[in-house]
Amino acid sequence: ADGYYQYMTNECVYSTSDYSDMVYLESYSFNKDVFLQFNSTVGKFVGLTELGVMNAERLNKDQAILQQKKAQVDTVCRSNAQLSDSAVRDKA
Repeated sequence: ADGYYQYMTNECVYSTSDYSDMVYLESYSFNKDVFLQFNSTVGKFVGLTELGVMNAERLNKDQAILQQKKAQVDTVCRSNAQLSDSAVRDKA
């Protein structure tokens, strides 16, 4: 039971059928506490703890990483939302 637990989650959040409000969120957690998050609306990493701030400063200096994360809205979110939404609509 002793030990450390680190993980990353990503989410695509939207409420309109044209996906115009789609947001990509990527959260990094350590022992259930989120310490770093990327939000495609903000367009950069935000540190939520001292460790997170240190990592955000480092990651936000790398334009290639920021561009890749911003592109996740189109490459991951919209394409998957279109597939899953059409599968649900086809079943109705």
